[in-house]
Order: sequence, then C-alpha cells, then structure tokens
Amino acid sequence: MRHWLLVEQPGPWGPHPWRDSSLPEDVVAAIAAQASAVHARVLLIRRPGRAQPGLRRWAFVESTPGRERAWWSQVTDPSELTDLGLAEPRGELSTAPIYLVCAHGRHDACCAIRGRPLAAALATVRPEETWECTHVGGDRFAGNMIALPHGLYYGQVPPEKAEQIASRYEVGLLELEHFRGRSTYAAPVQAAQELARSHSGNTRIDSFRPLDAIHSGHEQWLVELEGAKLEVRAVFHRSDSPLTCSATVPAAVRGFELVRWLDKPH
Repeated sequence: MRHWLLVEQPGPWGPHPWRDSSLPEDVVAAIAAQASAVHARVLLIRRPGRAQPGLRRWAFVESTPGRERAWWSQVTDPSELTDLGLAEPRGELSTAPIYLVCAHGRHDACCAIRGRPLAAALATVRPEETWECTHVGGDRFAGNMIALPHGLYYGQVPPEKAEQIASRYEVGLLELEHFRGRSTYAAPVQAAQELARSHSGNTRIDSFRPLDAIHSGHEQWLVELEGAKLEVRAVFHRSDSPLTCSATVPAAVRGFELVRWLDKPH
C-alpha cells in the first residue's frame, strides 16, 4: 500500500465504515472511484474523544520510499469530497508524522477495547498528530497503530509504549518489539527485513532496502536486501483459541522463518 486517503468523519462507523457512515451515498461512490483510480486505501479518521464542530480535514498520503509526504485539505460540506484531485494532489504539503490507531469497534470489539486507550494515551503527548481510524487489518494485533507517511504498522501496542514508538519514529528509528512491517513491501520482504534487523541490531527505518525477491519454491522466497541476502519460508500454525474478539473458532496463522543466510548483515 503506497497511497492512503484519510477522511475525517466522526462516528458512528458501521461494519463497512465509510459506506455505513453518515456520508451521502453519492459522496461515498465518488470517494471510492477516486481512490480506486490512484490505488489508495480509504480510512475514516476522527479525533479521540468527543467530536468537535467545525471544518473537517482530509489528506492524501504517499508512502513510496523516498517520497513520503501528505497533502492536507479542509471541507465545510461533504459534497466537496466528490472532487479531490488525487491525480495531482493539492492542499498543504506536509512531511509531519500522522499516527493512526484502529478503534473500529463495529468491525471487531478488540479494536475498540485496546485501540481507544492507546489513541487516548498518544493524544496526550501528540494531540495534533493522533487520530482514531477505521479497520487497518490484523485484528489479532490490536491495538494497531500506523505511522504515516512511511506506512509503518505496529501491533499489540500497550498505551504506555505509544510515546516511545512515536519518539523513535520521529528520529528515523523503529521499535522492533511491536513492529509489524511496512505497507509498501510484500510480506516475504518484510519478514526478511525483520530477520536482518534482529540479527544486526540496525533499527533505522531506511535500513535493508529491498533489491530483489524471487519465489524460489513452495512458500519460499529468496530475498536480496541492501546489506543482506537470505531465504525465508512461510509457515502456518493453527491457534488453540479464537484470535480476535469477533472470532468464534481458532484459525491458521501465517508467519515466516529463516531457511538460510546467503549473506549475513553486519
């Protein structure tokens, strides 16, 4: 995921958030078409706590490595969202952090139970940068947090760790304990980067840039990174219990393991 469309829309959010929101149907259809044309993911956002009256904001965010940025705009009427001009983004250009915390309780109760306290804690120290958002994927990782514009996913984040993750992000570092990966890279590449970082201790966001990834066999990939080369294998484990608040049965979980190093990181 290299592009995001964030639309401020205070709740309630239904199971299908932006189609089940109070946005008019023609506006929803227009947003969907515009986002699809530029391959952007749509997320509704809101400030933690009670909704505030006044102008509502929206942003188009690019997470392409080396081009991380956002364009912020405001609207007074939802009809203004039918012409966003995403092909040639307009608005206030910014490279400042944007922190999204999934608090979409109608999708899975865990997102509200764990997400809202996380968003509230982060908002006390980063009030302008923090937003609750709709479903981001991976309910079993709640509380889920995304650091934009880089598209960094963090999972199972307790409220007391939010400021540390933000502080490290703002100086170009990752917090590996809760890091889930970067949205711009395929899962095998994310796994290879995780192994290289854990082995070397290098936690810079721009470390181990991917150079190539080749499907080398059944559920195996040969991944070449800047400074490391390795082979990884996807593995599946069945959980002993339901993974999320809304799940009723156990499910298979995919992970990755190291097959071999061809060039170890230093």
